[in-house]
Amino acid sequence: MLQDIVSPEPRKMQLQTILNHVEWYKSFVYESVRWSDTESKVSLEVEVRPRANSRPIFSGCGQRGPGYDRLPSRRFDFVPLWGIAVYFLYAMRRVDCQSCGVTVERVPWCDGKNHLTTTYRWFLACWAKRLSWKGTAEAFGTTWQNVFRSVKHAVSWGLAHRELEGIESIGVDEVQYQKGHKYLTLVYQIDAGSKRLLWIGQDRTAKTFLRFFRMLGKERSGRLKFICSDMWKPYLKVIGKKAAQAIHVLDRFHIMQKLGKAIDEVRAGEARQMKADGYEEVLKHSRWCLLKRPENMTDKQTVKLSELLTYNLRSVRAYLLKEDFQRFWEYVSPGWAAKFLDQWCTRTMRSKLEPMKKVARTLRNHRELILNWFRAKGAISAGIVEGLNNKVKLTTRRSYGFRTYDAVETALYHNLGALPEPGFTHRFW
Repeated sequence: MLQDIVSPEPRKMQLQTILNHVEWYKSFVYESVRWSDTESKVSLEVEVRPRANSRPIFSGCGQRGPGYDRLPSRRFDFVPLWGIAVYFLYAMRRVDCQSCGVTVERVPWCDGKNHLTTTYRWFLACWAKRLSWKGTAEAFGTTWQNVFRSVKHAVSWGLAHRELEGIESIGVDEVQYQKGHKYLTLVYQIDAGSKRLLWIGQDRTAKTFLRFFRMLGKERSGRLKFICSDMWKPYLKVIGKKAAQAIHVLDRFHIMQKLGKAIDEVRAGEARQMKADGYEEVLKHSRWCLLKRPENMTDKQTVKLSELLTYNLRSVRAYLLKEDFQRFWEYVSPGWAAKFLDQWCTRTMRSKLEPMKKVARTLRNHRELILNWFRAKGAISAGIVEGLNNKVKLTTRRSYGFRTYDAVETALYHNLGALPEPGFTHRFW
């Protein structure tokens, strides 16, 4: 074994030198290093002692004072060395403070009753961005709970120290994170120089969304210039109340998504009717050639669409209405765009296609918010929001779902929040 090859004194000196370089504490000394052989694994134990004449820090008020007595030695997990577990051993001093009473001293490598050093927690939290929490635990010989607590510590510190000034554009959307209509309200910053998750709320109600504006504050909310959302009524209501000065944009992604769902509904209903009436199933395998843009179709889908266009089908009429609506986004002037929108809605209401008529009624009801897309001159897009939503889904999928809201909130802030980290003398990752 390694202890048979390297003499104890040089090994001690070498590890002391490394620790003093990467994790130096003014009032403490690395006293001795020894191997700890257990049945499960080999580890290194580093004894820490206070410097001579140093006075402990009261954990409550942060002042220095005389020691009261010593507690039994505690083990603190440090960053592994070449896959070898490293522990700090230290007998905590109790102190008698006039204002705080008898308390345990504050030590610089840890806080509270945690057995993981602060450096090790940041080490695990950093790797938890690259690996799943379970994978991180297995890679560094620790537990899932330790990784979760480390990530939660990093998120708490990041949220307390992040900068919220200069936010001009936000996007809001909802994402289902569990079965049974369990939704999250997600608010993103979508400015050109900063795209990050700002806030998470459980459920998708007006009361939930109001909590975001309380967090942001009245002054910062008043400086918002653009807000992008879908047509969910609670969101529209809260935005109108809390950020009426901002240009509220209903982006083209959500509008075209509604048109796609309407076409699919028309196609499915017509296919069932043709099958029941004994007609040839010409709509079989036609879903994606009706939903995709022509430039995104495969050769097979292009041929299928050409065949469908020779029939006088309700699905084909719905498809042509959708393709005609694409011209709406080519306008520059809100006035001309409004004229086209009105004419398109009128034609659609005469189409006798109920799903498409439902979309036309929705567009009429949200006419001014849709035209804000042109007033914003394309400055913001919900495509950014949908891209971040895909990262949300990837995060939850990588963890095979979360059993609690607390876990999903922690994971999403950690991966998408662009949270700051403290400065370190040395980084282990």
